[in-house]
Amino acid sequence: MKPINTLVLTGLYSVTVFKHIALNGSQIALSSNLIQSILKGDCAEFFPELYGKKGVLFSHTTLTKFIDEEYLHDSFHLTSHIHRSIRTLSSGEQKKALLEYLLMNNPDFLMVDNPFDALDIDSVKVLKQRLYVLSNKMPIIQIFKRKSDLLPFIKSGMRIKNDNIIYSDTITNYLKKYSESKSFKLNGFIPSPLHKYEFVTNQLVDFRNVTVSYENRKILNNINWTIKRGEFWHLKGANGTGKTTILTMIYGDNPKAYGQNIYLFGKRKGSGENVWDIKKLVGYFSPSMMDLFKGKHSAEQMIVSGLTDSIGLYQKATNIQLNLAGEWLKLLGIYDKKQKPFFSLSQIHKRMILIARAMIKHPPLLILDEPSIGLDDFNTSILSVLINKMSEESSTAILYVSHRNKPQLKTKLTYQLTHTKNGSIGKIIGK
Repeated sequence: MKPINTLVLTGLYSVTVFKHIALNGSQIALSSNLIQSILKGDCAEFFPELYGKKGVLFSHTTLTKFIDEEYLHDSFHLTSHIHRSIRTLSSGEQKKALLEYLLMNNPDFLMVDNPFDALDIDSVKVLKQRLYVLSNKMPIIQIFKRKSDLLPFIKSGMRIKNDNIIYSDTITNYLKKYSESKSFKLNGFIPSPLHKYEFVTNQLVDFRNVTVSYENRKILNNINWTIKRGEFWHLKGANGTGKTTILTMIYGDNPKAYGQNIYLFGKRKGSGENVWDIKKLVGYFSPSMMDLFKGKHSAEQMIVSGLTDSIGLYQKATNIQLNLAGEWLKLLGIYDKKQKPFFSLSQIHKRMILIARAMIKHPPLLILDEPSIGLDDFNTSILSVLINKMSEESSTAILYVSHRNKPQLKTKLTYQLTHTKNGSIGKIIGK
């Protein structure tokens, strides 16, 4: 391997040129021995120039540790200078605070893991510029899963498997190998539900002039939006524009929804309905749910639990329920994993199973909140195929939430939230 830094003479001055490296993150874990050895400067076999050097890890995992530390011990390491909780900041602000804190430790090099996940377009631009400036001061190792996230100043790539380098090359040749074409398809139709919902109304969600404020600061301004049976929506908006607020007013028990003109499944919010009655009509998936299921439930049991709305399965499933779960597992191409513990499965298989769990009853409304975050390009395409199929073969309305465009998704309608000084406004695109 070429040196990570060399000296280039320019007139009377010498300029340090650092070699920055991309690692394919699809087959490597941050907890792996290799990653930990690199960060400790103890990986002379593959990174001899970093031997004895000190690195820091800029990742969602690192951020989560600080958030947990703040919650458990009131340790405000990242935000002591602004006297705010890290949890009150947007994703972009959180990552900025983390990066600046890590740099205060004067590291010799920086490892960044999928740095642009959960960031909107503007926040991505800001972070890319900051990393570009840092690239002139220290080596940067980027662990990435999407080609579109690759930092432009990186000229070398490595692929790692089982803590060994499979190959390293220039970034051009590396991406050619990384881009080997793959295809994915689902054979058959999505399984029918055991029971069908009786639809009272064609309008499932209806926001009428909804305005929301927190501590005299407007979050949403005059939102008008209707979701009808069978529609496929993409809810878009930059970080902090109110996407989560809208979701919690539909699916959660956000007190801001009461007193508003919000109608869910034909009933006005706050008119005496039970929040659990609403939840029974809504399927929901977010990647954060994967952390809730830490028991020894099998893949089959996880899908069946969608019929009982429980976290895991705590009663014996009937043969009819098991057969239905089996149909879903066959459709997903993972029937051979039906008895495998859920926690032991890959990221993509966990997500497919939890989406099937949310869809098993064909609920009137299915909410998918950033379902592909943290996945590579190929696994993102797998989810897109599954979601498109569910939309095409059912009468379930799907609400897909993401700040990123997903070209493979066949959403028909978009509700775009745009921030203004008087709160976010909404615009319907596609009608």
